[in-house]
Amino acid sequence: MCLATPSKVIKIKDDWATVKSGNHAHRVNLSLLKNIRVGDYLLIHDELAINKIPAGDAKKILEMIESHPYRH
Repeated sequence: MCLATPSKVIKIKDDWATVKSGNHAHRVNLSLLKNIRVGDYLLIHDELAINKIPAGDAKKILEMIESHPYRH
């Protein structure tokens, strides 16, 4: 099962952003979204940003993932 996880935008160049979630950073394509800025939180699936979400919601989701007893 794949899960879209929130990641924070730390750099933008053209249609690509570098995002960070936890200690992991990677590049994602922004083609589906508009008006994305550094500091925004995005839902990411593979290398594609699929939605922008409020920072508070992103932090709640990340806390739930981190505290889940079956996390590997």
